[in-house]
Amino acid sequence: MDYPLQDFELDEETDFLLGGASQHGGTMDGDTAKNRTPRKRRKLVTFLCSCWCSVWRRCCGPRELRPRTIHLGKPTIGQFPANAIRNRKYNIITFLPLVLFQQFKFFLNLYFLIMATSQFIPDIRIGYLYTYWGPLCFVLFVTISREAVDDFRRHRRDQEVNNQKYRRLLPHGDKPTELVAASKLKVGDLILVDKDERVPADLVLLRTSERSGAVFIRTDQLDGETDWKLRLAVPATQKLTTDDQLFSINASIYAEKPQRDIHSFIGTFNRHDSNETEESLDVENTLWTNCVIASGQALGVIIYTGPETRSVMNNSTPRSKVGLLDMELNTLTKVLFGAVIGLAFVMMALKGFNGPWYRYMFRFVLLFSYIIPISLRVNLDMGKAFYSWSIGRDPAMAGTQVRCTTIPEELGRISYLLSDKTGTLTQNTMMLKRLHLGTVSYAQDTFNDVTSVLSAAYKSPENAGASGTSVGKVRRSENSRIKDAVQALALCHNVTPVYEKIEGSETSSVTSETEADQHMQTSNEGVTYQASSPDEVALVQWTQQVGLALSRRDLTSMQLRAPDGRLYNYSILQVFPFTSETKRMGIIVKDLQSGEICFYLKGADVVMAGIVQYTDWLEEECGNMARDGLRTLVVARKSLTEEQYFDFENRYNAARMSVTDRVARVAQVVESLEREMELLCVTGVEDKLQDNVRPTLELLRNAGIKIWMLTGDKLETATCIAKSSRLISRSQGLYVLKKIVTRTDAHLELNAFRRRHGCALVVSGESLEVCLAYYQQEFLELATAAPAVVCCRCSPTQKAQVVQLIQKHTGKRTAAVGDGGNDVSMIQQADAGIGIEGREGKQASLAGDFSIPQFSHLARLLLVHGRRSYKRSASLSQFVVHRGLIISTMQAVFSSVFYLSSVALYQGFLMVGYATLYTMFPVFSLVLDQDVSADIALTYPELYKELAKGRSLSYKTFFMWVLISIYQGGVIMYGALLLFEDEFIHIVAISFSSLVLTELIMVALNIRTWHYIMVLAELLSLGLYILSLVVLHDYFDSEFIKTTDFLWKVLVITLISCLPLYILKFLRKKFSPPSYSKLT
Repeated sequence: MDYPLQDFELDEETDFLLGGASQHGGTMDGDTAKNRTPRKRRKLVTFLCSCWCSVWRRCCGPRELRPRTIHLGKPTIGQFPANAIRNRKYNIITFLPLVLFQQFKFFLNLYFLIMATSQFIPDIRIGYLYTYWGPLCFVLFVTISREAVDDFRRHRRDQEVNNQKYRRLLPHGDKPTELVAASKLKVGDLILVDKDERVPADLVLLRTSERSGAVFIRTDQLDGETDWKLRLAVPATQKLTTDDQLFSINASIYAEKPQRDIHSFIGTFNRHDSNETEESLDVENTLWTNCVIASGQALGVIIYTGPETRSVMNNSTPRSKVGLLDMELNTLTKVLFGAVIGLAFVMMALKGFNGPWYRYMFRFVLLFSYIIPISLRVNLDMGKAFYSWSIGRDPAMAGTQVRCTTIPEELGRISYLLSDKTGTLTQNTMMLKRLHLGTVSYAQDTFNDVTSVLSAAYKSPENAGASGTSVGKVRRSENSRIKDAVQALALCHNVTPVYEKIEGSETSSVTSETEADQHMQTSNEGVTYQASSPDEVALVQWTQQVGLALSRRDLTSMQLRAPDGRLYNYSILQVFPFTSETKRMGIIVKDLQSGEICFYLKGADVVMAGIVQYTDWLEEECGNMARDGLRTLVVARKSLTEEQYFDFENRYNAARMSVTDRVARVAQVVESLEREMELLCVTGVEDKLQDNVRPTLELLRNAGIKIWMLTGDKLETATCIAKSSRLISRSQGLYVLKKIVTRTDAHLELNAFRRRHGCALVVSGESLEVCLAYYQQEFLELATAAPAVVCCRCSPTQKAQVVQLIQKHTGKRTAAVGDGGNDVSMIQQADAGIGIEGREGKQASLAGDFSIPQFSHLARLLLVHGRRSYKRSASLSQFVVHRGLIISTMQAVFSSVFYLSSVALYQGFLMVGYATLYTMFPVFSLVLDQDVSADIALTYPELYKELAKGRSLSYKTFFMWVLISIYQGGVIMYGALLLFEDEFIHIVAISFSSLVLTELIMVALNIRTWHYIMVLAELLSLGLYILSLVVLHDYFDSEFIKTTDFLWKVLVITLISCLPLYILKFLRKKFSPPSYSKLT
């Protein structure tokens, strides 16, 4: 948001603020003289307020985004943000205030702060200060330490990325370049980015190692698209002979103010010297942060840094996440607080509101404050730290890291999983899996046959110079069909081979070298193919494997190398690039050996079916390949005579020159060629899935988790991967929302989808935007009910918006998993963000709450560790509440029997020792408990469905524990009162001993899987208590505890308090066992 600022000089501002008082003349009556001082004071206050607001806006308000002009080779004037990645939540100044705010916004901690502070008032003090301040300070210390460690780790990971070195050009020095950390780069710096290097800031591309000024980049970390993108250097700077000349020319670049849109840019390049030129710049001349150079080398000038880069502007700021379990416990704490106030009020009502009743009332509140146990937060925080440690140490998920230790229980409550596609579900490695020629189909195991047929075809003398084509519908031999199909795949594309030296001296300058200057048969050069589509690269790599290799290509010619090593040259006459509207790509080439002109076309089966000559197998085979998750391309050919081509060329050029309806006329001319084409083959390309993606998705689906795929990729690609990964099962239908532009379109499409039951939904980002604008509630209702949803062409901001809408609409817990910079917003918005360390970078991994090395670890993370964390925390929290309730019940009974006195039953150390030494170890050992083993949790994922319902910690289970606590507290206190004979200290000894034994037995009763540490914890606590009986003479009568009277009274009371509960548990297990017990 921009803040409007008055543009004043200082004197003008003062006059403005003083409201023109000086204009009212110099005569003042007596009343004015009296009022002058207050008026001056008011004006001074107003002036100071305006100054403070101005300072606040400058320092803490949102930064104003401005366009900038950058002069090449000269320092750029203006203040711009540092080029640093920042995933940490706090800085040195904000750390303590924000952490304390996060803690005291929880009712539990705020309540105990008030209780502890009240102990400074002598009239209402009921014990020692340390009994209240000790636990509170310990809780805060643990929390602050954990937050500090977590944030320091985030800071250290940020530093790793920020300290990556890049080469910055220096003007006319001994050294042409210097190595600079990414965080030290500034607007106006000229930097070199090599192959496979991440672009550290937003650049305008000035020079590349290609003479044409082109460079291919990978943007999957930015927009999720797998296609390589072509970027072009500014022509005026590409023409310069050396990089040093950039410092000697007088040139400037104008860049618009920073925007979020990654698909647009407005700028201009100006030369102000003798070669005065002005060139417009658009997105094709830019390299955005987190793109990766696919091949060659690029030199650019930095235009945006840090928070002004497109990548960061599309990310949301990291938020402090609070788990659902913590919020549920916060609500239960408020219920317990109501119980405390209610109990204190009942006591006061019975006592009578006489004298300083409010003082007594507050003392009763303090006495019953143990109903809300401060140790609950300590135990839960220590439990979370243990769960995080367990996840990191699991050998079955080696490499997994917990970056946010406050929410491991969230993993056990996930209802929606939102996943990226590229690099998360897939490896982004394309491979040709199948080639179908109509009469015969070839797969990976039979590609050797293709190689041998091709070798034979090119060795035979009739194929020495001809392409072996046959016009018309004459039936050809299988061998010639194979040869024509492979040749079509080797020619019909936009792929360029690039040769790079494997060994050689490092050069700091961007050198220009065309493919014509490069030699094929050299030992120290390797070939890489670059294209805007990885599918095309996969096809060309396959033709190379079977023997027909693309050896050279420029704008007008192409060269193939046959299996026997001979080179075949072709002239490129026309290229018709692929667009999302036409869904096909065509090329017209002339064979320079035979003079034959051929038009090749490849595209999606839906459009090619009407272009090729009729065949009965095309639709069926394309359907079979699609069901196997392969991306299909139909390849066709048409031979042209010289006259036919020249006629087409004249019409095509005329259409391209037309001023009106140019696009439609050009399309019409091209379509005149696309008739009755000869079908050559159908290819099936697979985008290789990550290891074990299919079984993982099946496990998660069976666990009741609905999976959404949010990707920036094309609709066809997203649909293919959804099928091949079994995100959409074979039995499920698939409904693709048509392109929605208006409200009516949205209404009709949503109604159509409503009638399709059990169908997975596929929607594009543009259609999603329209649906959410007009029918948000209806769309979310339908989408959340669908078994799976695929959103394609999603921007990073849209991904985060989808997560937010699911959270808001369903109230369920969401997890988001991704591997790229474009997934960071989604990961930070989700209740549990899971980052995968991808090939292209660590941004998602660093921003996530959890980091896993591969997608398949997700099942174990959720079904095993998520289950254990939630179950254990639920059990632990209920035990801690029970521990507080039972002692508060005993206090209530004691006070009511002894004339409603507001005196503590147990003094000083006994109260502190009860919650720590005597019961802490057994209760905390519940973090080792497990209801089912990891194998059973993964074998029967259906068990996970129960967790989302939150039954392990609900009002029902809470009130059951309340009743148990009231029963046991009443039995112990009344039993001690009935069985004691003469001294009050005997009541303390009997009741406290029974209380500790009851707590230890209750822990033992509720453990489902024993661990040796649990046994040790029980024995240690019992041993410490027995030792206390001997040592603490102030609290226990040492003579009385040696008698058999003490022993049998304690045992009888403990038996009465625990035996009925054991019987009830046995009967419940016998007649209504939990589902997991049937499997163990």
